[in-house]
Amino acid sequence: MVVPLLKLQDLIEEIRRAKTQAQEREVIQKECAHIRASFRDGDPLQRHRQLAKLLYVHMLGYPAHFGQMECLKLIASPRFTDKRVGYLGAMLLLDERHDAHLLITNSIKNDLSQGIQPVQGLALCTLSTMGSAEMCRDLATEVEKLLLQPSPYVRKKAILTAVHMIRKVPELSDIFLPPCAKLLHERHHGILLGTITLIMELCERSPAALRHFRKVVPQLVQILRMLVTTGYSTEHSISGVSDPFLQVQILRLLRILGRNHEESSETMNDLLAQVATNTDTSRNAGNAVLFETVLTIMDIRSAAGLRVLAVNILGRFLLNSDKNIRYVALTSLLRLVQSDHSVVQRHRPTVVECLRETDASLSRRALELSLALVNSSNVRAMTQELQAFLESCPLDLRADCASGILLAAERLAPTKRWHIDTILHVLITAGAHVRDDAVANLTQLIGGAQELHAYSVCRLYSALAEDISQQPLVQVAAWCIGEYGDLLLEGSCEEVEPLQVEEEEVLALLEKVLQSQMSLPATRGYALTALMKLSTRLRGDNNRIRQVVSIYGSCLDVELQQRAVEYNTLFRKYDHMRAAILEKMPLVERGGPQVDEEAKESKEAVQVSKAAASVPTEPQASKLLDLLDLLDDTSEDAQHPPPLDPSPGGTLVHLLDLPCALPPPAPIPNLKVFEREGVQLNLSFTRPPGSPALLLVTVTTTNSSEGDVTHFICQAAVPKSFQLQLQAPSGNTVPAWGGLPITQLFRILNPNKAPLRLKLRLTYNHLGQSVQEIFEVNNLPVETWQ
Repeated sequence: MVVPLLKLQDLIEEIRRAKTQAQEREVIQKECAHIRASFRDGDPLQRHRQLAKLLYVHMLGYPAHFGQMECLKLIASPRFTDKRVGYLGAMLLLDERHDAHLLITNSIKNDLSQGIQPVQGLALCTLSTMGSAEMCRDLATEVEKLLLQPSPYVRKKAILTAVHMIRKVPELSDIFLPPCAKLLHERHHGILLGTITLIMELCERSPAALRHFRKVVPQLVQILRMLVTTGYSTEHSISGVSDPFLQVQILRLLRILGRNHEESSETMNDLLAQVATNTDTSRNAGNAVLFETVLTIMDIRSAAGLRVLAVNILGRFLLNSDKNIRYVALTSLLRLVQSDHSVVQRHRPTVVECLRETDASLSRRALELSLALVNSSNVRAMTQELQAFLESCPLDLRADCASGILLAAERLAPTKRWHIDTILHVLITAGAHVRDDAVANLTQLIGGAQELHAYSVCRLYSALAEDISQQPLVQVAAWCIGEYGDLLLEGSCEEVEPLQVEEEEVLALLEKVLQSQMSLPATRGYALTALMKLSTRLRGDNNRIRQVVSIYGSCLDVELQQRAVEYNTLFRKYDHMRAAILEKMPLVERGGPQVDEEAKESKEAVQVSKAAASVPTEPQASKLLDLLDLLDDTSEDAQHPPPLDPSPGGTLVHLLDLPCALPPPAPIPNLKVFEREGVQLNLSFTRPPGSPALLLVTVTTTNSSEGDVTHFICQAAVPKSFQLQLQAPSGNTVPAWGGLPITQLFRILNPNKAPLRLKLRLTYNHLGQSVQEIFEVNNLPVETWQ
């Protein structure tokens, strides 16, 4: 019994009538069985109908690979109805991964040489869709001949096929250079658009083509001028703009040709000014042309007045009601802020207004641009605006905003008191979102500002009394109260409202911090140490402090328990030394205490190594980062480096403890160790004076691409004979277009002066992809370890 075959329309209706996915699968499986049987029968009249149904099944996501060979048969057929379905099937079912795609090369070659325009169009569409590198090399000559065919229909498709060929096989550029110059004289807009796209591909992939097409810049300028000055045309005008697609593509090509070329840039300056001033911006088509004009002005060597005009256009975009236009304006201004900072500053009020946008992407871009606009002249006003934004910004922006404010205050603070007030405001507002080094930076700043000790402790005590949930704020406040609690009790600060504080109130507040469920173990450690220091600063009895300290001698947290036990021992056995041990921290210079402390440790390590002449001691697990699972140094020299014999002069200096006047060390050259898709990693090196075994490596990550780098993590490892300490990075996001970079400090202790090797592991998200790179750096300058 012969089963009647369904038509394509009947199959579509039957599939749509299926109420469940199981019913749909049943219908499709049954029809696929009929299609296979028809293919086996080999009926040429039914083959294209069956393949059309199979392509519909493929579009629904079901397997249809058994129809690949039928596509080849239909393409070889002389009938146009067969060829049409066969070529469509080849575009959908075949790609470079299947060897069967090479079998249609001869059929495409024959169809291109037939002279029948519809067939040539089908063959060109298929070649531009799934043509492999081998097919492009074999058919490049036929496509070149079709570029100059009299039919615009064939020429347009041949140009787009040539674009695909250049992308697949860049060495074919020389074949398509001569026809492009002739095609620029065409009046047909579609052919012109395709030709300019082809020239762009040639210029981006071949320096010789770039030099060749710089000669046609005057011709491109003339074409664009005609488009701008031409009146309304029903065939090409969109919203009153004459063929905006062609204008945008010409501007992109001019941007490529004028980049880093003075003569070409000079030729197009007048035209760009004309386009920028005459384009209608009431519709989106005009805004698109205007935005491409701005990008072209920014990229070429344009005149200063033209760049000011471009920035003003972007400033007008910020006032547009369309969020997309405001977003591209903010992104473009962020690119310009490095080169034209003073010009972008004129639009600072508008940029600040964009911080209040409800759209998260707009407010993030506005935040990045606002931080980039902060300088010494506007730091007070901009910081005030950013602090107001910090109070109401979304949670996912608080970390970036707080980090940006702290960095700006550190670089541009006009006074120490303003700097302290700014950090305090950030800690009060968003303490849970600040960087890990914020506590250390503020304590160091307060410690170095002797005239502000009373002011700082009063401010911090008041803030702590109101809120103990912000852990960084609590840690700084506990440290400051422990150091300068006597000033708090004296009430000697005249710069704030009079504050009368009793000893019992201070102790009760610190006990509240210790007992709070919100307090981290580190915060309790700060509070316990503060109580211990207050035992030497308060005039009353210390029994209450001793009781609190003794309670934590049995704490579950090991570090807190150890502190409490040591403090109890200090009370019981060494009470006569307590005042000297718990005296105030000495004053340190801003930016130098950590380096000095590390230098002292390295000096002691070198002396111990010289005296013992043995392998260096292992670093403490609490201070140094052990990443030896990333880099396992099995070299015998690295494991057991020979001891360095001290010179007689150096020994005499150590014995007499006299200063030794050494010449300043030569600067160590920077080193670029990684670059991928605009993301670049640079290393800079510093050797602190007086500590030859210590090397400070600053890792700077920049991003010149068009997409943000997020969730950036940099890890490092060194051989076992070294000691490595990684400081917290300045952030984990690098904005696009040269935004604020990420910096991170490595401290490497090399007491034996062995050759230095680094192994780095980078993980980040960029342009929608997750990237992980592991590589070794062996070409470090000799000055880093000698």
